[in-house]
Amino acid sequence: MKRKSVLPVLLLTASLFFSGCSSQPKMKDGFYTAEMSDYSFGWKEYVCIMVKNNKIVSVEYNAKNASGYIKAWDNNYMGNMLPVSGTYPNEYTRYYASELIEQQADIKVDTLTGATSSGNNFAKLSKAVIEQAKQGDSQTVIVKSEPNEEEK
Repeated sequence: MKRKSVLPVLLLTASLFFSGCSSQPKMKDGFYTAEMSDYSFGWKEYVCIMVKNNKIVSVEYNAKNASGYIKAWDNNYMGNMLPVSGTYPNEYTRYYASELIEQQADIKVDTLTGATSSGNNFAKLSKAVIEQAKQGDSQTVIVKSEPNEEEK
């Protein structure tokens, strides 16, 4: 008799275990985008992710100007930034994107020297875009920009 009363409990426990039941909501398959609310020094940063099977499989992090030109493509910007900061957009955007793919949902960004502001924005954008993926909401989410000291 005891075996019969234990069996349903074991089956229920096993089904919850194998169904992936967890306290974290799953991300839904699709593309999700978050962007800053304002331009900073002429650039608006954004993150776009692709989710497949509850996993971030692709990340694009960059910034665009008002005409849509991508910051990482701007060789003049790179030439000016690299000697001063030790990094440039095509390098740090790829670094931050790879961090999100590696860490997935609980991103903790180690900001690169020379790209601290972008690293902080990336962390905010990543958090927002992951929330969108959990909700399955593919509309672009706007993240409030903080004014830079130099622009005040």
